[in-house]
Amino acid sequence: MAKVPCSFIWYELMTGNADAAAAFYGSVVGWSFSPDDPASPVDYRHITRSDGGGQGGVLQLTAAMQAVGAFPAWVPYLHTTDIAASVAAILADGGRALGPRMDIAEGSFAMLTDPFGTPFYLMKPNPPADRPDAGSDVFARAKPQHVRWNELASPDFAGAKAFYAKHFGFAFNTSMPMGSMGDYCFINQGDLTLGAIMQRQHADQPPLWTLYFGVPEITVAAAAVTAGGGIIMVGPHEVPGGEYNVIARDPQGAVFGLVGPKGA
Repeated sequence: MAKVPCSFIWYELMTGNADAAAAFYGSVVGWSFSPDDPASPVDYRHITRSDGGGQGGVLQLTAAMQAVGAFPAWVPYLHTTDIAASVAAILADGGRALGPRMDIAEGSFAMLTDPFGTPFYLMKPNPPADRPDAGSDVFARAKPQHVRWNELASPDFAGAKAFYAKHFGFAFNTSMPMGSMGDYCFINQGDLTLGAIMQRQHADQPPLWTLYFGVPEITVAAAAVTAGGGIIMVGPHEVPGGEYNVIARDPQGAVFGLVGPKGA
């Protein structure tokens, strides 16, 4: 497989109502969603951008999944070239397995947490036979309908930086002081800036990656959030470069971000 320039290769929404989520994010971000495949053992929908590219998936949470602690959330997939070795190394460093490894046509993956409780998927993808150098384009710093920023508020700022540097090659070359909130430390991978890690501010804040989706106009997208039954939690706020962002919660409870020009 071609060299992967970005470790974030897929994004998944876990939700209690996949049909409602499809309507909500279609209105807010502009994505389209595949229907449920009745032949599949789980209800899994694919998210497609307006340019035809795949952007992620939607997993309908069953009662059994929720009974063992699953809840609505966005979760990233991180790339590995050796699923068995990477899982073993992460578990040895204090990570936790949230389910068994799965092997499907598209690749091998496992759901884990980092040592501080943040969930993510680890995946070794299988590229299509006719495109052995195919890679992922779900992360793009300047494109609508892509993830433009990956942000982690960790219970252990220093520990999270050490963990992701060791297991995924992230570098932390620059940071932005935020007063009493501590440093906002940017995630670098090669020439890319993927997002940032910071210290969690409240003990009741669940450790999760917040994914910021690109939109053409933040005011229009924010209005669609509230019209669709979601809640704007933070913003709109201007960010470096002159664009604006918000943090929101969808009607099923999953937290996400939006970023883009302010608009009218």
